[in-house]
Amino acid sequence: MTGRPHPATPAPALPPASPPAPELFTWEFATDPYPAYAWLREHAPVHRTRLPSGVEAWLVTRYADAKQALADQRLSKNPAHHDEPAHAKGKTGIPGERKAELMTHLLNIDPPDHTRLRRLVSKAFTPRRVAEFAPRVRELTDRLIDGFAREGSADLIHEFAFPLPIYAICDMLGVPREDQDDFRDWAGMMIRHGGGPRGGVARSVKKMRGYLADLIHRKRAALPAEPVPGEDLISALIRASDHGEHLTENEAAAMAFILLFAGFETTVNLIGNGTYALLTHPEQRSRLQQSLAAGDHALLETGVEELLRYDGPVELATWRFATRPLTIGGQDIAPGDPVLVVLAAADRDPARFTDPDTLDLARRDNQHLGYGHGIHYCLGAPLARLEGQTALATLLTRLPDLRLAADPADLRWRGGLIMRGLRTLPVEFTPEA
Repeated sequence: MTGRPHPATPAPALPPASPPAPELFTWEFATDPYPAYAWLREHAPVHRTRLPSGVEAWLVTRYADAKQALADQRLSKNPAHHDEPAHAKGKTGIPGERKAELMTHLLNIDPPDHTRLRRLVSKAFTPRRVAEFAPRVRELTDRLIDGFAREGSADLIHEFAFPLPIYAICDMLGVPREDQDDFRDWAGMMIRHGGGPRGGVARSVKKMRGYLADLIHRKRAALPAEPVPGEDLISALIRASDHGEHLTENEAAAMAFILLFAGFETTVNLIGNGTYALLTHPEQRSRLQQSLAAGDHALLETGVEELLRYDGPVELATWRFATRPLTIGGQDIAPGDPVLVVLAAADRDPARFTDPDTLDLARRDNQHLGYGHGIHYCLGAPLARLEGQTALATLLTRLPDLRLAADPADLRWRGGLIMRGLRTLPVEFTPEA
């Protein structure tokens, strides 16, 4: 006698498949990296990847992990700690800085040397000095807008966002006006990354290093015994002393170089990315213009912080290298491994920011990481904020109907690992009479 057939046991349900990992560092990724960063935050928050240079590094994408890593002194800034294979040699810093003897700056050293240098530089690069420089920044901003205001159109990167911080930092450092166009050319080569002639960045770094060494030597020889009103920053760097210690000429040249290199490109991108975000968010832009017209600068101040968070100028923090075994976000990191904190991902982390993909110029709870965190917090942040606020307020006031003159899909972002910025930003407006 045969019994009834047993019903087939249903196969266990398979867990839903994760979406495929996004491809990183393509041109499409450069245009909008935020969906890929959202995937990494959820599925691989500390992710090992091969960079376009061939170097393998860990990407840290969640806010809490990023903040920990930025302050963790087991992660060294000194490239000597990189356990690098031969093919990766020299691919983790600014091209040419090693040969040009420019390695002794704040982005490449750890305590106690970092503590000593930062203390000395802070004596020269003070918030008061930046505040006193505000009228010059306003003058430069108006002069550059004067150059295209009657045309009815402009490329805001090349005609405004790029030259403003170059001329500003040159003025602040004390580079003579007749030499500043040379700096503009060298900086232009450096900002192109791979877009210029082969070896062009390293050659520009070498030329800038030679010029700065000579300028520092001349200023040291002519330095008066006592500071004079309005003394330039290089003279103040030479004069800075702490318990009898001074910067050597090599250290002063490296510091002047990094203030130029780190200071100008971040501000170019703050102005460019910030203007683009405002032009593509008309309600937020209108709120800011109404606030400025009423003489209220509170929204400008919170707005620049929000622009730094929403689509900031620095996509990844500069290189760090594990000096001993450590764990970040549950992931074990081996000594010698490079670690890159993805500021752009951390600053859109929904675990830290409400509606992180929404631009809200009035956002108050905004402890973004755009200028870093810990002992390597950006020394030039007050100057960048001054330039960003001045540039955006003046643009929106003088050219109130400023509008994008290209389809956003046609805009191109510069290829590069650390910085995030547009190649061009074509705009139109009613010409000034």
